[in-house]
Amino acid sequence: MTENPTKTPAAALSPALLWTIAGGSLATVASTFLAWTWTTAFPGNLTLYGYPAPLQMLTLVGAVLTALHALSALGVKGLGWLTPAGGRKALWILALGTFATTLFTALAIIVELGALVDLEPGAGVAVLASAVPAAVAYKLPDDTRKPAPAKPLPSWAEILVIVAVFALGLFVVTFGIDTEDSEPQLFIAYLITVGFAATALMKSGLFARLSAITARNRQVAVTASLVAAIAFPFIQQSGDTYTLIAVNILIFATVALGLNIVVGLAGLLDLGYVAFLGVGAYTAALVSGATSSAFGVQFPFWAAALTGMAASLVFGVVIGAPTLRLRGDYLAIVTLGFGEIFRIAMGNLDGTSGPQITNGPNGIPNIPQLEFFGYNFGESHTVLGVELGAYANYYLLMILVMVLVVIVFARAANSRIGRAWVAIREDETAATAMGINGFRVKLIAFALGAALAGLAGTVQAHVNTTVVPENYVFAGPVPPNSAFLLAAVILGGMGTITGPILGSALLFLIPAKLQFLQDYQLLGFGIALILLMRFRPEGLIANKRAQLEFHENDEQPGVPEPRPAADPIAGTSKAGA
Repeated sequence: MTENPTKTPAAALSPALLWTIAGGSLATVASTFLAWTWTTAFPGNLTLYGYPAPLQMLTLVGAVLTALHALSALGVKGLGWLTPAGGRKALWILALGTFATTLFTALAIIVELGALVDLEPGAGVAVLASAVPAAVAYKLPDDTRKPAPAKPLPSWAEILVIVAVFALGLFVVTFGIDTEDSEPQLFIAYLITVGFAATALMKSGLFARLSAITARNRQVAVTASLVAAIAFPFIQQSGDTYTLIAVNILIFATVALGLNIVVGLAGLLDLGYVAFLGVGAYTAALVSGATSSAFGVQFPFWAAALTGMAASLVFGVVIGAPTLRLRGDYLAIVTLGFGEIFRIAMGNLDGTSGPQITNGPNGIPNIPQLEFFGYNFGESHTVLGVELGAYANYYLLMILVMVLVVIVFARAANSRIGRAWVAIREDETAATAMGINGFRVKLIAFALGAALAGLAGTVQAHVNTTVVPENYVFAGPVPPNSAFLLAAVILGGMGTITGPILGSALLFLIPAKLQFLQDYQLLGFGIALILLMRFRPEGLIANKRAQLEFHENDEQPGVPEPRPAADPIAGTSKAGA
């Protein structure tokens, strides 16, 4: 195979340019120990010398990563593992991200305080120093290459790598969730830094190698991810303040995984899926002893959860049976209509327009807290010396629910019925010709997805202690709604497990932390989807089939594409899994 002349080997990268990038990055690191403004009126207190504030720490982290990648490209011993697929792209993205974070902070100071003179010299040094690596890295020739086979590591070393990666991921996620609502500048800078850093590590080929390690140690990776998730409420510095966000993210992600069965595996465009979440929530509210319940019964939670799942499953079958013979846009329109019918019906069952069941637009309030064997979820409890609030209790419950949903999804996707879903998604006519009963297969997907959404709805009803029809709309300012659920699946990566979880986390966390942009939320949401479809149509975490389909013409002679990122929970990125 001939080499592509447009590519440059790593050794051919100019050492002088690389040393310039490393020097500029080190100067940027030094600038974070200087004062960037003179007054504490700017959130975060950037007035101290020798003690970087959180905003300055983001610039510091970006500069350190840039310097390490520059040294890796120089061939410094012990750092070659950072750039297995070439260093130029990753280096430029990291340098650009560091400059963008620094420039944003400087502009935020000017806008917040009102004048350019509010900047201290340290901020000017930081902006200029971070601009140098970004400009120089852009001039480097492209050295993208096929990653060399990684040297085998001992089993204990691979386990340590997995533990370290998940511990780092837990710290990064916790840092983002714990940012104060009064400091939106910090959260925006956090998004910039994490976004550029993740893209750079993907371009360098490091993510692919980490994915290979997790695939070889799947049980360890699953255990590490579960331990990291459980540890989250125990390391919260602000008590229960931000755990509610994490609970809602898990509810959102659980429903998105259920929708992923319908859309990602079976290829059925459902625009009214949030209605199944509402069915589960209303069912739980009616049978859990709420004071305004029309039934006057109080089931234990396990019975209420099974009842909510069963009700959602029945609705899935009832709606799916007459409509799943439709395809494409027609199916989407019918499911959209179902979602609106559910919301309107719940508002009309008020004793005036219809039977007195749901209390109409006022909803069902005062849903009692869950209680297992004397453990009240609405009260604080001390576990392992740490006081866990009510939302932490529900967070741990949702972890169990998420584990159950992940197991169901993984088993279903890798089963015979899962392969039939993928066949229907790819070409229903061909699948039917091969003997697959398309209607039955699609109905199973619809019913299973509805049941999982109903399970999440039962927990949501107790977390919010009330259910109202306005919570279950097609599109609205606050997720989960049908539009955001569908976007979470597409954004994260259809047909994967970690993809919808990541997409749900982003789509819930960003609006929750940037409430001042609420009027422009849908505008930003639309722009983000356009950019995603342009630059990564397969989603942030894609399975191999989607990666190859969307990028089949991107590969150049002599330069094989890097291996797609695998799903660390599901294992390798199997087609259709």
